[in-house]
Amino acid sequence: MTARLKIDFVSDVSCPWCAIGLASLEDALARVAPEVTAELRFQPFELNPQMAPEGEDTVEHLTRKYGISAEQARTNAEAIRQRGAAVGFSFGEGQRKRVWNTFDAHRLLHWAELEGEAPQKALKKRLLQAYFTDGENPSDHDVLLRAVTDAGLDPARAAAILESDEYAEVTRERERMYTDAGIHSVPAVIINDQHLISGGQPAEVFERALRQIAGAAQATTAVA
Repeated sequence: MTARLKIDFVSDVSCPWCAIGLASLEDALARVAPEVTAELRFQPFELNPQMAPEGEDTVEHLTRKYGISAEQARTNAEAIRQRGAAVGFSFGEGQRKRVWNTFDAHRLLHWAELEGEAPQKALKKRLLQAYFTDGENPSDHDVLLRAVTDAGLDPARAAAILESDEYAEVTRERERMYTDAGIHSVPAVIINDQHLISGGQPAEVFERALRQIAGAAQATTAVA
């Protein structure tokens, strides 16, 4: 019997551990298929909701926010780059030069969710690539529209959304829902609305959790 799980992937497109976590989760899902399948949805979280439109130098931002030295920030970036390479995600060396506001990206991801699971996932992955691999600005509307097009979505519809405040309220509501639930760091992977896995975990951790949760759900169904 195939078990179907619901997975909410709470994350930001400017979060490097979210890119790593997503790659690991996809690996885990491939390992457990076809016995376990999942409905995967991406939920909004802003690491820097007050970020100014002009953004901020990445090293300056990290040293100020986390109280680390510039050398520590560079060392951490190299460790992240290597971890990404191990899971098949490319962090372009020296590309992530600035931190930007990501709210418009989240508005488009909410719209993409309404269009279907596959296009939302495609847009999410394209936005992560745009920022971390290509060094592009995820608040720039031209960058966002290229990502939309690459994901197979309608760029004209996306442009209309960006030119308005459409989906702003519902995106803010979802962000508050998760922060009110106690989520203050990402990625946060929520399975069946009750099981939380935090951080960019290895695929083995996700695989074990998926099998255990699917097994428990099937046992409950069998008893019922």
